[in-house]
Amino acid sequence: HAQHTMFRRFSLRTTQSSLKRVKQQQTAVFSANMRFQRNYSLLVDRKSEPELKKDFVDKIQKVKEMAKEGGGAARVEKQHEKGKLTARERIELLLDKGSFREYDQFVTHRCTDFGMEDKKFYGDGVVTGYGKINGRLVYVFSQDFTVFGGSLSETFAQKICKVMDQAAKVGAPVIGLNDSGGARIQEGVDSLAGYAEIFQRNVNASGLVPQISLIMGNCAGGAVYSPAMTDFIFMVKNTSYMYVTGPEVLKTVTREEIDHEGLGGSKVHTRTSGVAHYEFENEIDALKRTREFISFLPQNNNEMPPKTETSDPIDRKDAILNDIIPSSSTAPYDMKDIINLIVDERDFFEIQPDYAKNILTGFGRFGGRPVAIIANQPNELAGCLDVNSSVKAARFVRFANAFNIPILTLVDVPGFLPGVNQEHSGIIRHGAKLLFAYAEATVPKITIITRKAYGGAYDVMSSKHLRGDLNYAWPQSEIAVMGPEGAVQILGRNMGEGTTKEKEDAYRAKFASPLQAASRGFIDDVIMPVDTRRLIIEGLELLENKHLENPPKKISNIPL
Repeated sequence: HAQHTMFRRFSLRTTQSSLKRVKQQQTAVFSANMRFQRNYSLLVDRKSEPELKKDFVDKIQKVKEMAKEGGGAARVEKQHEKGKLTARERIELLLDKGSFREYDQFVTHRCTDFGMEDKKFYGDGVVTGYGKINGRLVYVFSQDFTVFGGSLSETFAQKICKVMDQAAKVGAPVIGLNDSGGARIQEGVDSLAGYAEIFQRNVNASGLVPQISLIMGNCAGGAVYSPAMTDFIFMVKNTSYMYVTGPEVLKTVTREEIDHEGLGGSKVHTRTSGVAHYEFENEIDALKRTREFISFLPQNNNEMPPKTETSDPIDRKDAILNDIIPSSSTAPYDMKDIINLIVDERDFFEIQPDYAKNILTGFGRFGGRPVAIIANQPNELAGCLDVNSSVKAARFVRFANAFNIPILTLVDVPGFLPGVNQEHSGIIRHGAKLLFAYAEATVPKITIITRKAYGGAYDVMSSKHLRGDLNYAWPQSEIAVMGPEGAVQILGRNMGEGTTKEKEDAYRAKFASPLQAASRGFIDDVIMPVDTRRLIIEGLELLENKHLENPPKKISNIPL
């Protein structure tokens, strides 16, 4: 009974205490509500609701204007003094007028170390969004060197990742305008993580949507690897540089002295390393030619390349083609002359024109259809295949195959370049890359042998044995294991009587003419050179609905 009485007294005290607290809370809420009503009344008395809305809109507009200023007028002026455009000026020239829609203007970095909390710029050093080129959707990011030297922060990377993700989802090309000093050191590993996030998206988008990188200034350190994984890299003379380690570090670590241009300028990467695909005179030229270049490409791997109208007749015949090949099988000539005579409007957009010149790669049109063109160049190394030309052509073939672009191959090849240097440099492995690329390709493949196709190089250059769809030869072409001169040296004693010249002519007539290959079905027809353009266009129409699939597998293990 005593315990029950104590429990009742305790419960009563607890209930009274709780009621008191509730009453106090209600009083506090009521007082706060009254204060809010008084303050709101005063606010409304001072400014009307439309005025408040206008203030907010003005604030947003002010932030947007600040974002457009980049790093400020002084830094923009420095950019111009170097002959360089700003990030926004580049976008304006690249895209159709008025088509650009920007993402994330309000973004700023989140770093609070080294006094960075007091150094913030809206947009954080990169302009991102989407727009149109000739009415076709593209996504773009443009790095702003006037903001922290274009250095990459965590939020900077997130902005780029957003447009890359969007591009992959909707199936549109990504164009990156690179002008960056590398990672933002103040952010440490967060910056490095940002690079890796971009790299992963480069890989995910590879073969899904075209990726194009324009190097408009510095591209150093980790920043170089994103462009390296894109499909094409364009550089600008005297103002764009790419290198993993800069001249200053090299001087300290290896004691090598070299300037920025000599280490990683446009000439180095378009002529020596093969990293870049084209060198333009200036930024304006680069942006205008990029607009032209992208017209050859489909939006994604599920679309066909865009067909355009042309006034160039399908059956146009240039009589000069019948006499363009020298009578001597070893005399040089320029394969570009043939290409320019057969493509629409004489318009050939060459890729890597200054690297591995013994093979030509580029885009042209036939009957308005974009075509990837690969051709041996007799003017350089007699058109032999070597390490660099094999790699150059293999990558181009694989790009065309990934994006449904038909392949035209013009063949005049005496074989693989002999030499100790080539063997030691891995001609076997690198030559196999080109062989692998052609064999793997399922797009329409048309091949024209203009003069000679000897040895293993005959097989490699899109032969009928590698699933070539249409394989033609010009009348003077020679298809054999080797040239007559070499064959006679080996077979001379077994070829009976006669002079060396007579034996060479006999070998050429029996083994080196296109007739033997045609009799085996390895050549579909021996054609007159003037009919080449018409037959290519007819062939493209014939193969428009071609469907061919490789055996199902996870991936192919190309000999990298």
